[in-house]
Amino acid sequence: MPFNKLKQPFQYQRIPLENIDKKEKKRAKNTAGTIKRIWSYMAKEKAKLFLVILMVIVSSGLALLGPYLIGMAIDDFIVTKQTAGLGMLLLGLLMVYLFHSLSIFLQNFWMVGIAQNTVYDLRHDLFHHFHHLPISFFDKRQQGELMSRVTNDVDNINNTLNQSVIQIFSSVITLIGTVVVMLILSPLLTLVTMGVIPFMFLGMRWITKRTGPLYKLQQKDLGDLNGYVEEIVSGQHIVKTFSQEERVIDEFEEKNSKLQHTGFWAQTIAGFIPKVMNMLNFLSFGMIALVGGILAINGHITVGVIVIFTEYARQFTRPLNELSNQFNVLLSAIAGAERVFHVMNEEQEETDESTAVDLSDTTGHFVFDHVSFGYEETTILKDLSLEAHPGETVAFVGHTGAGKTTIINLIARFYNYDSGKLTLDGVDLKDIKRSSLRQHMAFVLQDSFLFQGTIRDNIRYGRLDATDQEVVHAAKDANAHDFIIKLPSGYDTILDQHGSGISQGQKQLLTIARALIAEPSILVLDEATSNIDTITELKIQEALKRLMHGRTSFVIAHRLNTIQEADKIIMLDHGEIIEQGSHDELMKLKGDYYQLQTKQLLEQAN
Repeated sequence: MPFNKLKQPFQYQRIPLENIDKKEKKRAKNTAGTIKRIWSYMAKEKAKLFLVILMVIVSSGLALLGPYLIGMAIDDFIVTKQTAGLGMLLLGLLMVYLFHSLSIFLQNFWMVGIAQNTVYDLRHDLFHHFHHLPISFFDKRQQGELMSRVTNDVDNINNTLNQSVIQIFSSVITLIGTVVVMLILSPLLTLVTMGVIPFMFLGMRWITKRTGPLYKLQQKDLGDLNGYVEEIVSGQHIVKTFSQEERVIDEFEEKNSKLQHTGFWAQTIAGFIPKVMNMLNFLSFGMIALVGGILAINGHITVGVIVIFTEYARQFTRPLNELSNQFNVLLSAIAGAERVFHVMNEEQEETDESTAVDLSDTTGHFVFDHVSFGYEETTILKDLSLEAHPGETVAFVGHTGAGKTTIINLIARFYNYDSGKLTLDGVDLKDIKRSSLRQHMAFVLQDSFLFQGTIRDNIRYGRLDATDQEVVHAAKDANAHDFIIKLPSGYDTILDQHGSGISQGQKQLLTIARALIAEPSILVLDEATSNIDTITELKIQEALKRLMHGRTSFVIAHRLNTIQEADKIIMLDHGEIIEQGSHDELMKLKGDYYQLQTKQLLEQAN
């Protein structure tokens, strides 16, 4: 990017070395552990790895043999002006370079397979781990930032395995072989050639000390930017509704500039490496020419040896150059791998007790016996006691933060309560397997979520073994059949996760159909009729009555007119029950519920 287009002046300020948070620094110290963990994935491909190593050794050996044959040609044929045998030597040289190219192709071919299999297993384990993490993990993190770890960070590892691993190993083999052959030919010229190593070491130390933290910060900034973009794109309707386009653009520019700033310095400092190496290369060539010329004049070595050393000096510094470049790439990959493994190190959802039972059937009889619960250090529910009899509809009302959603989270065992006791049909909820409990539950939430796929598949998601006839029957019971058959492809109409092409009310009818086909014993409703037109609301209410019939239902109510027929209404305030009873009973009390109901009726009238 041209300097005149940068959003802010770039003055090196050692930002990564001083401003990286302690958590990042702590993870950076586990580089060896991260490499070891990546190796545990690569080790599954031991046979291919052996072939790659073999081809690397072959290609490195052939790379050393080529210059040696050229030196022989100079000393034995060009200097002596003899042509007998030159053709065979040139043919041998041709074969050396052909087999060298073949060995490089094979090692790259096999290494690509290893890299793809490694990142396949890594993605599989990461995605699998996602589905065993507690809800609290996702509540605290941006979706886009987590997506960045599955895509960007894993791809970074993939690119490094494809490109860097072979080059690093090949460079090491080439360095060792080059030094051995050079020592055999002329220890003095070898010493001259290796004189640049201390300067290379000092330059590399200065550079990598700065690029390591920069690459880690760059990966972190990239994750933050991805998370922000995903959030804003998902909430684009809200952004436009409140005319916040300029503000989010400014916030994006701030995050984008931060990533630009970090990436600029990471790449700029890393870019010093080839420049330093080239300068040292020229210095090495000059020293070889000077010292080699003096030795050749005095008859200690031949002209061919000088040519060989010149080429070996290039081969000697080239692996060092590659190691330097790949070391920075490796640091970037390790930074990404640390972020991936950081997620995989997160504790999974608490496993069910070994004595936990499967719930073959349930009546839906729930009892809260002095239940308390809090998120971290904040108490949400305080000494809560209530009972939901089989087939009852229990509605929770109260202001935001009263604890309505928390009760639902406890019922579904997304969280475990801290004290007291919560039972289902007399069995402590902690003694029931989570998967078994949730198989008997269905949710119809305020924000209806549809998966990308056909309408048929979205309904069938409630019970995957449902037949097409059962799908249609569930849609009819949910009052969704009529609008579905009017769509161009009917039940085979493709939807995205936002349900583009159908209304909010129609999406809600589909989620009701999905719940109906699951045939649950326990139902959770989170105000399923918000922001719906009157006609659609009547259809939804009719469908919900069918869905709730004979099932224990828990309703989070925002509009009180939707729960007047509930068997029990629980009025919550700061995690405590302040009133409970039927609608008529609570209205007669003329307490908090009465005042809230009266207020809503006045608002509707106005």
